[in-house]
This record gives sequence, C-alpha cells and structure tokens, in this order.
Amino acid sequence: MVLRQAAADGCGQERDSLRDGVLGRNGQRLLVPVTRPVWAVFLAAAVAVTATGLFALSAIGVFDDAQSGQASPPPTNNPRTTTPARPTTTTAPTPTPSGRATVTAPVQSPAARVRYVFPVGGCRGDASGSHHDYPAADIFAAVGCRFVSPVDGRVDEVTRVDGWHATTNVGRDRGGLSVSVVGVDGVRYYGSHLSAIAGGIRPGVAVRAGQTLGLTGKTGSARGTPPHLHFGISWPTAPGKWWIRRGAVPPQSFLASWHGGGQLSPVSSVAKVRRAYGVDRGCRSYC
Repeated sequence: MVLRQAAADGCGQERDSLRDGVLGRNGQRLLVPVTRPVWAVFLAAAVAVTATGLFALSAIGVFDDAQSGQASPPPTNNPRTTTPARPTTTTAPTPTPSGRATVTAPVQSPAARVRYVFPVGGCRGDASGSHHDYPAADIFAAVGCRFVSPVDGRVDEVTRVDGWHATTNVGRDRGGLSVSVVGVDGVRYYGSHLSAIAGGIRPGVAVRAGQTLGLTGKTGSARGTPPHLHFGISWPTAPGKWWIRRGAVPPQSFLASWHGGGQLSPVSSVAKVRRAYGVDRGCRSYC
C-alpha cells in the first residue's frame, strides 16, 4: 500500500476521496488506492448479494405456496367406521409352453366323487333278483333295520301315514311309510314299507350317504309278506308321481355292487330309460 497525506485544497481532497478509500489510524488517514475496476467489482458483488437474497426469499415463498397448495393427507380410519376388507381370490399358476407359470382364473374345487352305500344298514339284507310288474327290488331284512340314504342328497318326499287297505289296494298307498331322496348324482332313490321315519327327515333336508332315513317294517302292502324294504330307482319328478317314484330302472346290479363295496353308478342307466319312457301318461300298473 502507499501512504499519502491528504491534500489541503478541497478540490484535491474531493478528487482523492472519490478515488481513494480512507481508513483512520492514530489520527492519520490510510489511503487505499481504489481504481474504477475495483469499484465495479464491489458494485457487482453488492448487486449479486441483493439478488441472492431476493431469490432466496422468492424461493421460500414459492416453496411455501407449493406446500400450501398440496392436498391434505387422508384422515386415518375411524374405528367406528372401519371399511371391511374385500375378499381376495386365490389363483393358481398355469404352466405355459415355455415352462413358466402364469396366474390365471381362480382354481375351482373339483367336484367331490359320488359315494354309494347299500341302503340297509346294521342288518343283513337280501335283495330279490326281480320284481313284479315294474322295475324295483325287495330287500328282505328284519323289522327295525336301518334304511339309509344310498348317496349324498336331499330328501324328496316323505309319507308318514299308512293309508293302504287290502280291499282297495290303491297303487299310491301300497308303499305305506316311505322316504325318497334325490342324490347329488341327479337320481332319485325310494324306500318303502317302513315301520318308522327318522327324526328330522322331511322334504328339502340334506342327507349324507349312510344316514338313517327310517326303519324297515311291514307297512303298506307288505303286511302279509315277510318284512322287507321296497327299493326303487328313478329320475326326479314333480311331487305325487308315485308310479315313477316307486321304481323305473332295475336296481339289482347296483345293489349288488354297493353291497360288496363297489361304486357302480346308475346315472347313465336312468338317463337311457328316461329317454325310452317318453311322455309320462300316468300310472301304467297297480293304478
């Protein structure tokens, strides 16, 4: 730095003050030469500082505005108004030709295999090889043996009053006490000449294969014969069509299978006989 003493005349001092920076020290003045480029630097710095402050304030203002313009966060669930979760569907992978698995439609549970059982339980039952006048079987068994549902299904019709008389021998009354079941296979199974109907057995009730429907006996036209269960297989009909309900398909081969633990199904035989039967014109025997 260069130290100078201030000039006495005012014009020189004014020029020096405009041109030099003045610093006081021990009663003397330190004069710092300042050129125009330095002043330009200071001026540019001042402008930059001012602009930076304005930009910062402006930026803060923009940030605040952006924050204030944002949507409020969603309210938390009120325990009094909890929305139930939607049920989810389990899907299973399906292999593709490339060997990779892709998720497809929900897997459907395979239909349960139909299970058949012999219709007399807890006792020995001997089925006849034939039947008079229409297809059916007489399963000879002691009074009080269990008549069980041969398949899962629903109770179709129940007869609780024995209205048969030997003098009239009306066909609709020949069965005495009886229960019929329409199985999950679509076939109807009928048992009659019962001595009692099991509790809770009524039309529409679901039953399982082997479930007791009633007890064997001698009601209806079996009063003068050895006790037996009259057993018939047919297709479902409207209520009251006893001439089909009592038996339309020979049941002997199916009874023989079930008695030995087999699972021979009458579905196809029933369908075939139903097509051959044609139009139902009412009772054709023992009317």
